[in-house]
Amino acid sequence: MQTVYLTHPLSLKHDMGADHPECPARIHAIEDRLIASGLLHFLRCEEAPPVTREQLLRVHSAEYIDSVFKQSPASGHITLDGDTLMNPYSLGAARHAAGAGVRAVDMLMAGEAENAFCNIRPPGHHAGRSNAAGFCIFNNVAIAAAHAMEQYGLQRVAIADFDVHHGDGTEDIFRDDPRVMLCSTFRHPFYPYCGADSSNEHVINVALAAGASGEDFRAEVSRHWLPALQQFQPQMLFISAGFDAHCEDDMGGLALREADYMWVTEVLKGLASQHASGRIVSMLEGGYALSALGRSAFAHIKVLSGL
Repeated sequence: MQTVYLTHPLSLKHDMGADHPECPARIHAIEDRLIASGLLHFLRCEEAPPVTREQLLRVHSAEYIDSVFKQSPASGHITLDGDTLMNPYSLGAARHAAGAGVRAVDMLMAGEAENAFCNIRPPGHHAGRSNAAGFCIFNNVAIAAAHAMEQYGLQRVAIADFDVHHGDGTEDIFRDDPRVMLCSTFRHPFYPYCGADSSNEHVINVALAAGASGEDFRAEVSRHWLPALQQFQPQMLFISAGFDAHCEDDMGGLALREADYMWVTEVLKGLASQHASGRIVSMLEGGYALSALGRSAFAHIKVLSGL
């Protein structure tokens, strides 16, 4: 079965200003690499639908959802938090970004694809139950995971997050839900300055020091993530695919390379084949050095596709 590739044109119209690192060019950096390599031709390409209010309410408070909709500007920008802004297209982009993961879950559960990559923005893993943060408006991966549980009755889903920043919003949403295992690696101390001491049996947080190498990353994933995931036996696996731990990403301060993203994808794909009928939904999070982002996401998608 094919890998499905989901995106939406509004991901290119959400723009937080000329100097903002979370920019529309991130979508092009990935897609251009897929086109140049010929890989895009072998993926099943789908346009992401908008998320529904019911789907948002599974992870976000009604008050927060209403606030985002009411603040959506007719022109210019409004600020949701210090570095998360909305322009007139941002609400639509956020709805389709969240809808991409929901659609991916539906396709995988219907047997229409084995796995999926969602090339969408804004990213999501810093958005908490009642707040925007860190460039994120809605928590895309959490919405997708909640949909898998509520729509299809899955009792064990796992989220693997290798973004350089801790997915504090995802932890906020699922900290008390033992149906969800969250495995996260992140630089610490670093934004959002939490996570190093909040692990429990189903939240596996692994803090990495500044400058940590790919070898360090692989060792910590092997030591902490893999035994926990093997014991948990997830029925579906989600990936918060942030590529800002790459050595060329000046904002991150870690030293991963494309080979490390290929390795972790191979490991997670093997685990999904063993326990989850191969079902993986991967959603773009960070990654701001455009060349490194394109190469890293391409490496990730190439392994997902098996091509």
